[in-house]
Amino acid sequence: MKDKTVYSTERGDLREGRPRKKSERMPSGIKNDGVVRVRREAKGRGGKPVTVIFGLPLSETAFSSLASKLKRELGAGGTAKDGTIVIQCDDTERVIAALAREGYEAKRAGG
Repeated sequence: MKDKTVYSTERGDLREGRPRKKSERMPSGIKNDGVVRVRREAKGRGGKPVTVIFGLPLSETAFSSLASKLKRELGAGGTAKDGTIVIQCDDTERVIAALAREGYEAKRAGG
């Protein structure tokens, strides 16, 4: 009998041709072309603006380490989850400059 499981909390989406883990998914509208993108968001956050970083080609531990460095350098809070880093600041240019100092070429995404 064929296993008909389509989703597992441990492994994510099990359907053929789909990303296996949540961290492998990119937000809608963002290409997976290896370019680091930085954009400002406020929707769904009580009107408070944050800066979101997508497209970092890092392992989970390096990802968390970079998020910590950026938060310290920018003097802001934030989180790293699901393949994105969310920094609680409104200045995307400072975030792009901080990423450049860490060796990443980043582009501003969105309006």
